[in-house]
Amino acid sequence: MRTTTTGTAVITTPSDTEILITREFNAPRHLVYRVFTEPEYVWRWWAGGQGTVTSVEMDFRVGGRWRYVLEAGAGFEVAFHGVYREIVPDERFVCTEVFEGDSEPDESNASVTTYTFTESGGRTTLQLLDQLPDKASRDAVLESGMEAGAQGQYDTIEQIAVELAEAPR
Repeated sequence: MRTTTTGTAVITTPSDTEILITREFNAPRHLVYRVFTEPEYVWRWWAGGQGTVTSVEMDFRVGGRWRYVLEAGAGFEVAFHGVYREIVPDERFVCTEVFEGDSEPDESNASVTTYTFTESGGRTTLQLLDQLPDKASRDAVLESGMEAGAQGQYDTIEQIAVELAEAPR
């Protein structure tokens, strides 16, 4: 198992086809969950400091589709899409994820990502388990610069969730 971290999220590889990201947030679970699942917040965090979000499409229901697009500079676009497979409000959701790279997106190469949120003492721990089709795909994700983007995303997610917690009701 490989473990890396350059920030507050810890990234491990529990198997040849999995990436596990664990991150604690200083906010209640229901607020962290909202930041992950409501488009108005995804617009703010998905770029992770790596560019500018240009599109967020979400139909957050089982069977619903999602698609996020980021301009990473010089007109270079990065896009991902998928389908929601399972939703347990404030606890977890599962979706597929396909990178729209140079070739035609191939649903057979979709990863399956499970987001699990647990709370203790008003703090939330996220465990994001990304199950990829094979070791080569897992290694490509690890080498893509994903960690820098994820660290930036999670820092912004925490800021948004803390803002929500401190907002007058």
